[in-house]
Amino acid sequence: MLPQLGLMEMLVVMGVAVLLFGKRLPEVGRSLGKGIVEFKKGLRGIEEGFDLSATTAHRPSYDHDYSSTPSTPSHDAVDSSAVPKFEPPTSAPVPQMEYQPGATKD
Repeated sequence: MLPQLGLMEMLVVMGVAVLLFGKRLPEVGRSLGKGIVEFKKGLRGIEEGFDLSATTAHRPSYDHDYSSTPSTPSHDAVDSSAVPKFEPPTSAPVPQMEYQPGATKD
């Protein structure tokens, strides 16, 4: 975190700002303030996007009647194209060398 600025540090910062910007200081301050406000709005929008996606994906619907719904899905309800099928290997396994620390190739 940034350290707290005391009275002397604030005066030095203001003096440097007046020397650098002079008559344009109000314009610079105004544009800096607008930039900070836009930055905060952007952060707020990103946070809301994360909050909405997290809450809608995991929040169950409470207006549904669960008394007539079976507790486990039926076999027909599962999309067979989305489930990977197990296929046994067609050839013998290929032996692989074990790692031996300190061993070097010649």
